[in-house]
Amino acid sequence: MLAVADSDSYLKWAACLLGDLPGGAVTELVVVRTPITPSPEQIAAAVGGAVGGAEPPPVLSARSVRRLAERTRPDVVLVACTGPVVDVLVADVFAGLRPRPVFVSGLPGISVPATEKAWLFRSGCDLFVVHSEREVAEFSEIAARLGGGGAVGLARLPFLRSESAAVGGNRVVFATQAKVPREREERERVLLGLAELARLRPELDVVVKLRALEDERQTHNERHHYQRLWREMGEPGRLSFQAGSMHDQLARAAGFVTVSSTAALEAIALDVPSLVLSDFGVSAEMINLVFEGSGLLGTLDDVAKGDFRAASAEWCAANYFHPAERNDWARLLAGLVAGGGSRVPASSLLDGPEHAAARRRARLRVEVHPSMLRAGYRAKRRMRRYLKALG
Repeated sequence: MLAVADSDSYLKWAACLLGDLPGGAVTELVVVRTPITPSPEQIAAAVGGAVGGAEPPPVLSARSVRRLAERTRPDVVLVACTGPVVDVLVADVFAGLRPRPVFVSGLPGISVPATEKAWLFRSGCDLFVVHSEREVAEFSEIAARLGGGGAVGLARLPFLRSESAAVGGNRVVFATQAKVPREREERERVLLGLAELARLRPELDVVVKLRALEDERQTHNERHHYQRLWREMGEPGRLSFQAGSMHDQLARAAGFVTVSSTAALEAIALDVPSLVLSDFGVSAEMINLVFEGSGLLGTLDDVAKGDFRAASAEWCAANYFHPAERNDWARLLAGLVAGGGSRVPASSLLDGPEHAAARRRARLRVEVHPSMLRAGYRAKRRMRRYLKALG
């Protein structure tokens, strides 16, 4: 299996998924160069311990990834990338590979509610991997309604290390999420709530766990970076900001907080008492709808009081913590590989001429060096401002 990732979260997912393959599988992991390519530090954190201590995966251009696939002739290509990059890699960069590999894709975290957009971008893949029975049901309904694509497979989120509990400590970890909450004032409220906990409980080490440092790229753009925001607020309290491995942070945690993050599932797996903030709403837009009924929803007032909770056992069984025997993605993959030349390839719903322009733009993301692409974007914005001023 050749695995191709494009960002920090997808790289972590791909590395862990490869680590969960049956013994004897031969795997190779690379990062395709795009404007959101993770830094060397992010790459090290994403693959730490997941690929058997091997060298960090290389960052390659799309053409180099194609040449690698031609040379190694993989049975399977795991396309662990953001939607537009999945589509252009499968439909364009990897087009015409002989023999045609089985293309696998999926989503690296919480995917409730399922969206048509996620399915459309990955409808050229033969296997779509998600991580709860609820997600399988929702994406299967979309697949039946829209067509395209291949099978929907179930896998336990591979980084849910439930075999052992955290050793415990005096750390409270807040896991950031790039997309939510969106507004600056809301993020300031989060930081002040965490600072209040640190003030009331001086024995606790309150850590804001960053997805990326200020100068690093991540899967989604973060308009108001928490560390920069804290500095602009004048640092009104005692907080620390750290990047790196979430698992290492949770191993020393007495409590966990987030607005919406897959890290909440890691905390549950390690028996770390947790809170999912509901101050800004519980909705699909806040990416926390899945936590309804979990017993974890709470407020910033609960954070200040240190009122962390354990997740409901019933909720866990229905969401991401299903028995291992329910996982079928590896069995489905084996069947697809065994099908060989008789296998009917998945059919992408984005192959029509109306999607050609969007696919060309996505191709630029994987072919043009990010520095040149950003310069082009800046020039385009300046030209728009100039034309607006004229007119």
